[in-house]
Amino acid sequence: MREDELATRIVEHFRAAFDDVDIHLEEPYDHYGNRGVADVYVRVRTPEPVDYLIELKADAAVRHATGANEVLRQYRRMERYFYKDDEHHVRPRLARDGPGVNVLLLFAPTSRCVRHVHEHRALYESVDPDAVVENVTATRKVAFLTNLDSAAAGELGFLSVNGDVPFGSDEFAAAVPSGSRLAEALSDFDDTG
Repeated sequence: MREDELATRIVEHFRAAFDDVDIHLEEPYDHYGNRGVADVYVRVRTPEPVDYLIELKADAAVRHATGANEVLRQYRRMERYFYKDDEHHVRPRLARDGPGVNVLLLFAPTSRCVRHVHEHRALYESVDPDAVVENVTATRKVAFLTNLDSAAAGELGFLSVNGDVPFGSDEFAAAVPSGSRLAEALSDFDDTG
């Protein structure tokens, strides 16, 4: 599974799930030499703006990464510098209910990604879900994408590995949609590793 396939599903999901949405793919940022690219940057209005900064990881990225530290460094750089760039702004809102920014590290539901997250689960689980970005309440999620085939209906989901339910636990397994690509990848992983 390639990252462009994941990005396509994310675009389909946000277009179906929200009426007022701006979607930017491969959105660059540059703050005094701290350059990078958000794989997907989405702003929805519900009615207040809520942003989604998304770093995608599929098989090729996981295969070529030197390890989880490299993946997390890229993800955290995006969180740290995206809104410091003059092109991107986020403001606190008094009436906001929930986070104004969602910083997401989303893995493909593949055997290779499952193996990678499993091998480095202590690092991924250590990512604190609670954050503040430019004085705006934010949340961080490290997760597997789920319901890819239902993205066009606005039903894309993710299963977090840095929340209250540890990766590999019985509770995590119970939350995996049966018959899903993630369930198959976990089954492949259990059979071989």
